[in-house]
Amino acid sequence: MRVQGIQFLTLLSAGSLFALTGLRQFFVEPLANPLPNLIWFTLQVLPILLVLPGLLSLKPRSYLLAALGAMLYFSHGVLLAVSPEHRTLGLWEVGFAMALALSASIALRVLKRSPA
Repeated sequence: MRVQGIQFLTLLSAGSLFALTGLRQFFVEPLANPLPNLIWFTLQVLPILLVLPGLLSLKPRSYLLAALGAMLYFSHGVLLAVSPEHRTLGLWEVGFAMALALSASIALRVLKRSPA
């Protein structure tokens, strides 16, 4: 299996979580003041932003941290999916988090097997 394809899927899943978080934070349920809204958004996407350089440079530790960080988004998505008014966003977040965890774990396995 090619590393670049798995890297693309991992980056696509991480970018989808980033976009979905921005959509929810700025359009679906924004805070009243823009500055706290931006700060809260930054805190929510910080796990993705911290591992992004490592994902781009194919560092195995970053793929492990991305898979672990995806569980934060998975848990948040499950909590959103319980409420009827945010069920769709929650299910999308669960799906993207599962895709990120799966692609990152496959990439980690392939990177560990390939020679350095």
